[in-house]
Amino acid sequence: MTPPRDLRHTGLTWFAHAGVQVHVLRRIAGHGSLTTTQRYLHPDVHKITAAGAAFSARLSVLRAPRSLPSPIVVTR
Repeated sequence: MTPPRDLRHTGLTWFAHAGVQVHVLRRIAGHGSLTTTQRYLHPDVHKITAAGAAFSARLSVLRAPRSLPSPIVVTR
């Protein structure tokens, strides 16, 4: 049988992967500090990699030089 402590780790990790913020998880778990809650979380390597890639892509967009709009050419 799986000990309840292991189930708490699993449950909190699943909530975190679903996007529940850590301060909300702290309240759900009844922990006094975020540090305790963070010890319960076991991040998915794929989620961490995807988050890093999304962050890098966002930074690339923000750093990209912005071009001036093309002039409008009216023909008759």
